Amino acid sequence: MPETEILIIGGGISGASTAFHLAEAGRDVTLLERGEIAGQASGVNMGGIGSLGWGSLPDLEAYLTMGSLQIFKRLQLEMGYDIEFRQSGALTAIQTDEQYDYARDRVSRLRSLGYEIELLTIDEVRSVEPEVSPELHGFTYSPLRSQADPVKSTQAFASAAEREGARILTSHDVSKIDPPRSDGTYTVSAGGTEFHAETLVLATGAWCDSLGAMLGLRIPIYPVRGQMWATDSLPPRLFQTISATESPLHWSQSPGDDDVTPPELTHKGTTRVTRHLYGRQQKNGEIVFGGDRQLVGFDDTPDAQGIAVNRGHAIEVLPFLRDIPIKRTWGGIMPFSIDGKPIIGKIPLRANLYVVSGLGSSGFGRGPMAGKLLADYIHMGHMPHVLAESDPARCVTDAD
Repeated sequence: MPETEILIIGGGISGASTAFHLAEAGRDVTLLERGEIAGQASGVNMGGIGSLGWGSLPDLEAYLTMGSLQIFKRLQLEMGYDIEFRQSGALTAIQTDEQYDYARDRVSRLRSLGYEIELLTIDEVRSVEPEVSPELHGFTYSPLRSQADPVKSTQAFASAAEREGARILTSHDVSKIDPPRSDGTYTVSAGGTEFHAETLVLATGAWCDSLGAMLGLRIPIYPVRGQMWATDSLPPRLFQTISATESPLHWSQSPGDDDVTPPELTHKGTTRVTRHLYGRQQKNGEIVFGGDRQLVGFDDTPDAQGIAVNRGHAIEVLPFLRDIPIKRTWGGIMPFSIDGKPIIGKIPLRANLYVVSGLGSSGFGRGPMAGKLLADYIHMGHMPHVLAESDPARCVTDAD
């Protein structure tokens, strides 16, 4: 039976980052991934890295976004991994008078709190992003927002963990987790092998509730389908990441959550309540866009109607896309918590059990720092103060 001090289940960006930072601290770490590294949500997203800065009084969101931004920079600039990182900045389109009032007030509020964001006229934006529609009311601009290749980045974290001595085992699907023994240790069955570990970390994204059930726990993570589309490779046409104000305005007025529905989805059941848009041009020339967030279980099959709505929204912002066909579409399953907040920390109902999940649609851009904060918690033995907002004790319960 292989023995390890710390066993991490899940080879997405949060799990790989946790493994890297623990191994870098000298801990004995094994990571189990049921498929390949970056095989789920961490590898099929847009590759956006969101950040507005630390602000005057940094909260968990500031730590997750700015901390991750610094870790991405370190991975490429200091450690030499080509993850296609670029601090491109981001533009968010304003399409109506109501959206403009909302964006103006939001920029004013965020700037008063020390964050980096600007309100730009359409002419100011067209001077740096010439393809945007001149019919728009303006944009907000976030200079710190960045982009990177999601597969290369997640694999780089796993590779960096291996460099530091961690064992990264793919094609190891967990079939059983025994209850902790009297000494607080765990036996985990995966890939035909039993692993013995002093500490167990669940980093399985939308599947955290399924893993928790093996331990008699209810971890309130809901699988939300996102979907994307891409064009053929094109010469450079877009330079920032692009999004739109429609969905943030809608969610500010009507988050849409209830006892069984996470906040900030694009659909209530099968009914669309808003459009959500984000995209960029990748280094390989493909322009990729996506946006839908819908509760459909674990079915990641793209919905053609949803793709058409998203493409139509993208065309409103970038009219040149009207003449460029879609080359491919794909979906992925994102982990949304029932209250919309991350779940990162120690689960007090079981000995030596930790979780990192609930990062929603921003898992790629927040996962590196989520992993580091959890690694610091495990390594130092006490909770970083910013993780009080994400304490699993608020929501993880014994299963009925």
